[in-house]
Amino acid sequence: MPLRARTLVPALLAAMLAGCATPPPPAPHAYVVLLENADGSVGKVVYSGPQGVAQLDQPREAVALRGPAQTFVLDAAQLQRDAGAALAAQPVAPRTFELYFDVGNAQITKASEALLPEILQEVRSRAVPELAIIGHTDTVGSAEQNATLSLRRAEQVAELLKEARAAATHVEIASHGEHNLLISTPDETAEPRNRRVEVTVR
Repeated sequence: MPLRARTLVPALLAAMLAGCATPPPPAPHAYVVLLENADGSVGKVVYSGPQGVAQLDQPREAVALRGPAQTFVLDAAQLQRDAGAALAAQPVAPRTFELYFDVGNAQITKASEALLPEILQEVRSRAVPELAIIGHTDTVGSAEQNATLSLRRAEQVAELLKEARAAATHVEIASHGEHNLLISTPDETAEPRNRRVEVTVR
């Protein structure tokens, strides 16, 4: 009998403590919440309401649309209950890959070549995939030469992505030449990051 009493005391104490714990307040019925981007990054939202201003810059940070502009972190389970169906119905965001080239030619770099299987997998993961392959150059050479070179680069990548093109419902191959520079430079500037083909999977 004494052994049983000693066994019950901790259990009773735990039950009492549990009963005294304050549960987190429920999320408001209407709120603004900041979600992560597909790549895991988080932007920033500034909310301005009748009762103040709040900045959201953390994953699942939220603010009620009524009442004081005080931020809180929304529980993942609550977010799923409130918006799970809407989030599941969203289309998959486009994904862009940048493939780089040696100077003055259409030879893809080894590091960029290693991305080709990942591009193919991205195409295969989508129900109705579309593929855009856009060639670019730096500003070395004439605009006419660079328009031709960037098209050669785009066509070279398209050739390397035969399987991805076959799996896509629509394929665009285009040349932007030395326009739409990734890194702004003066004319006749060799910039490795501008010698690229952008492959976008939608």
